[in-house]
Amino acid sequence: MYSLSSQKKYWTFKTEQELAELRVKQNVRFITKHGAGMTEEQKQAHFLSADEERLLLKQYELQLKEFCKRFEPPMPKYVVGTAFHYFKRFYLNNSSMDYHPKEILATCVYLACKVEEFNVSIAQFVANIKGDRGKAMDIILSNELLLMQELNYYLTIHNPMRPIEGFLIDIKTRCNMSNPDRLRPGIEDFIDKTFLTDAPLMYAPSQIALAAVLHAASKEQENLDSYVTESLFGSAKDKLPVLIEAVRRVRSMVRTIELPPKDRVRFLEKKLEKCRNQENNPDSQIYKQRMKKMYEDEDDLDVMGSSYHMNVSDASLDVSQLNTTNPANMTID
Repeated sequence: MYSLSSQKKYWTFKTEQELAELRVKQNVRFITKHGAGMTEEQKQAHFLSADEERLLLKQYELQLKEFCKRFEPPMPKYVVGTAFHYFKRFYLNNSSMDYHPKEILATCVYLACKVEEFNVSIAQFVANIKGDRGKAMDIILSNELLLMQELNYYLTIHNPMRPIEGFLIDIKTRCNMSNPDRLRPGIEDFIDKTFLTDAPLMYAPSQIALAAVLHAASKEQENLDSYVTESLFGSAKDKLPVLIEAVRRVRSMVRTIELPPKDRVRFLEKKLEKCRNQENNPDSQIYKQRMKKMYEDEDDLDVMGSSYHMNVSDASLDVSQLNTTNPANMTID
């Protein structure tokens, strides 16, 4: 139930300003850490600003949407919704300069597939990725635990898909609309657009679902005002103003989506490559050396473990031989 969920308690925010402040905080923290010794002018020229990070992340949200759309086998909408939630949450706690969005994006989708029980193997998953699939597999698996940690292990996501089905069933039962299923294309288009806004971080799934249904109905020249005021909230009219405002805000957010300018995105991509944290860049020598050391440490632990098991085995053998040659040793004084 959403009202008792970790999503509502820890990951639902009241205003866009609150979200903006969290993003600025991560931007400032990264620049303070990695820009020591630089002047303010040098920092501005070298690092991404909070607004530039936000613009770049919007571009990667578009890429996330397209990746899920092209995915084989076809990906259910609730898996897509969960992946978007993970991606948005991750960058409330981190800067895109610390962890490149293209790497976190794939990890978010992969984790969403697992959590939502959309069963695809890692080999099937990376088959949907262009380029070096072995490298992609390593990046995804190495980032999976990091992602879960940054989500504070709150992995259950309540998406608007189930409330949408409830509304459509209810409309068929208590409304005179002919063939409510004709609203589905408009609803799906609206939900896809909400993923490109902050609505999933601010509003309940049922509020987003109702906004989608009302939007689709208006596109079909259908009026559901009386259904909302009389059927849904006839006995709870005191809650109606809050709902109306939430629906209005969600629809406004969808209506005012702006796509990032391509030339601006290309410039920011180049800037990001220069200022990103090289310790988290799989192509950097620092990263490769760190991973090599980690694997060597793991090998050392494996050797120590094998040595331990061998010693235990040898000791057991010696005791066995001792007891066989001298049964008196079994006696406890």
